[in-house]
Amino acid sequence: MKAAVLKQAGGPENIVVEDRAIPAPSEGWVLIKVKAFGLNRSELMTRKGLSPGVKFPRVLGIECVGEVKDDPSGEFKPGQKVAAFMGGMGRDFDGGYAEYAVLPKHLLMPFNSNLAWEQLGAMPEMFQTVYGSLHLALKIQPGETLLIRGGTSSIGMLASQLAKNYGLTVIATTRSGQKEDLLLKNGADHVVIDDGDIQQKIKEIISSGVDKVLELVGTSALRDSLACIAPGGTACMTGMLAEQWSVADFAPMDFMPAAVSLTTYDSGQIRVSDKHFQEFINDVESGAVKLKIGRVFSLLQIAEAHKLMEDNSAGGKIVVVT
Repeated sequence: MKAAVLKQAGGPENIVVEDRAIPAPSEGWVLIKVKAFGLNRSELMTRKGLSPGVKFPRVLGIECVGEVKDDPSGEFKPGQKVAAFMGGMGRDFDGGYAEYAVLPKHLLMPFNSNLAWEQLGAMPEMFQTVYGSLHLALKIQPGETLLIRGGTSSIGMLASQLAKNYGLTVIATTRSGQKEDLLLKNGADHVVIDDGDIQQKIKEIISSGVDKVLELVGTSALRDSLACIAPGGTACMTGMLAEQWSVADFAPMDFMPAAVSLTTYDSGQIRVSDKHFQEFINDVESGAVKLKIGRVFSLLQIAEAHKLMEDNSAGGKIVVVT
């Protein structure tokens, strides 16, 4: 089989596609024929050596979709379509950047769909992150206002649609004025050009501040995002587009406004149910939700795909088909 192997931390050129033997599953593990997978910012950080504890060489990839090839327990039948994500994929053990992957059974989500693999490959982690952030962490309610900081990311684009469909007023940010129309067509009610200090711009739209914030830029924007929230509101830090893990000299009483809450969402800790994932697939099939796919690559083009992700110029989810 072909597998994209990160030999050592560094640039995209360090990911080398090589031939490997198809692995055999042991008890509790399942062999998956990988059909497609999406690229994620966390994989970029792992590639750069910023994910503690990862040993090289390693096959990256925190998600994939495909078909069951062999389940020693017999629980999953050959040909069953499944998705998998997180749980140590691509970090503690080899992940989805390969034609076959052996994965823990508890990570698998069975589903049914006739969608193309390139569409299905965009879904697992993106859906889990968006749905979990909005409903499990932020607990959004119809009629609320939601600020999405990092609105043109694939997570931001999907969050805008799901929040709008749920009855929220959505404000999305972008650093480029040329992307304002894109965000409005995607469901945003208001677009704010992000220069790093947007709290006054938000207050000009909603004087009291927003109810909820989905923070996708990360720690570099977090303090300003918290200042955009009305008392009683909540921010969820989900993304790290700025690739910064921590806040230097964090002083809670100074950093956080009074009566404003801060939470996070990590699909590696809390997972959205298989039922909700199937419902999401059904919504995509019906056209109720439109996936924004930036580019589709082959496995042999994985280094090029990583370069595009690092340039932040994909305009949507980057997907690799095997």
